[in-house]
Amino acid sequence: MTDRKNRLKKLVEVQEQLKALHETRRAGFLAEANAAGQEAEVLADRFDAEGSLAGLFPELYHNRIAGALRRQDESLEKARLEAAKVATATARTNMVERAYKAARRDDERRRGDRERLEIIEQKRGR
Repeated sequence: MTDRKNRLKKLVEVQEQLKALHETRRAGFLAEANAAGQEAEVLADRFDAEGSLAGLFPELYHNRIAGALRRQDESLEKARLEAAKVATATARTNMVERAYKAARRDDERRRGDRERLEIIEQKRGR
């Protein structure tokens, strides 16, 4: 194997790991956004429930609901940014994979040419 081919192979692996990292982070942010949205929903339901203490502490409920909705929005924005990073990592991975496949084909072609040359030289030597 040529050095270039080996480097490209390693780079493909690194790019795939980076892509997986961004996909995992995006999934985490989406889960956080979902949890925050559910928290806001639960708080709103409690606020309207019979016998709730929301009448005594309405400002506390409103602040908690607003905080949960803010966290949801922030997490969704982070997920959107990670999605852009996934797209970039995917493009880079594809580009490096194409270069690796081209290097591998060139290496195989050179090896085949060398083998044919050796066969021709062996037949000449007889």
